[in-house]
Amino acid sequence: MKTSIATEKFRVQPGTNVKLDDWPTTVKPFCKSKKQYQNLLGEHVEELSSLQRIHYASNRYALLLIFQGMDAAGKDGAIRHVMSGVNPQGCQVFSFKQPSAEELEHDFLWRTTRRLPERGRIGILNRSYYEEVLIVRVHPEILRSQHLPDELPDAETIWKDRYRSIVDLEEHLHRSGTQIIKFFLHLSKDEQAKRFRERIDEPEKNWKFGSSDVLERKSWPLYMQAYEACMSATSTASAPWFVVPADDKQNARLIVSHIVLETFHDLKMAYPKVTAKRRQELKSIRKQI
Repeated sequence: MKTSIATEKFRVQPGTNVKLDDWPTTVKPFCKSKKQYQNLLGEHVEELSSLQRIHYASNRYALLLIFQGMDAAGKDGAIRHVMSGVNPQGCQVFSFKQPSAEELEHDFLWRTTRRLPERGRIGILNRSYYEEVLIVRVHPEILRSQHLPDELPDAETIWKDRYRSIVDLEEHLHRSGTQIIKFFLHLSKDEQAKRFRERIDEPEKNWKFGSSDVLERKSWPLYMQAYEACMSATSTASAPWFVVPADDKQNARLIVSHIVLETFHDLKMAYPKVTAKRRQELKSIRKQI
């Protein structure tokens, strides 16, 4: 089963002035039934598993996937479903929440750069260094806890400076063989409310919900502004942002998996070639078994 997902329409082109009201939170379903969705996602997962083995064996590139979005946007579910067939040996997932005391004593990129993927591996950041221009921008009191020199936390320059640091880092990583894909799971406020109510109503989901989720929801307009500024400044040809409609979880997972597959195919990977001499060695060893 094959379907055509035009991923380019979800990509934020460099220089775009992002206005999230212009980007949909839902699109027409790619599948007519849950069974069809499961079959298609299964195909994506199987192909991704095959490509990941080549990626691991070739040991030439690293793949970094960054997931950002509001609470309940489906980041965990997208990672879990899309990467379900990947060998854990070749994949690393890290989640970033409130920084520790040690992390606050370093520059804002330190704690995430320590978790970047090695060549041959897939690295996934569930939230990332982008939190430093998102939640920190919405809650400036966090910035004051970072012990910066007095002249640095200037509201007129600090966000532009951090965008520049992020873009410089991502360009450096790209030049070093790390392919970066950044997903913003674009959830509507109404759909978030629905998912919050489900977390309250279903006992097995209660652990996912906290009072802070309601408080953060009150800052929705400020978060949208922060995301718009962030993606406008940091979506580049080598490290693009994709705005993924997230009201439909199934659609979102198919879009994400399709984009990851396209990225892998663009790398033109192959298993390492065996020399004639090595082939003879292997034949000789085989006879001894």
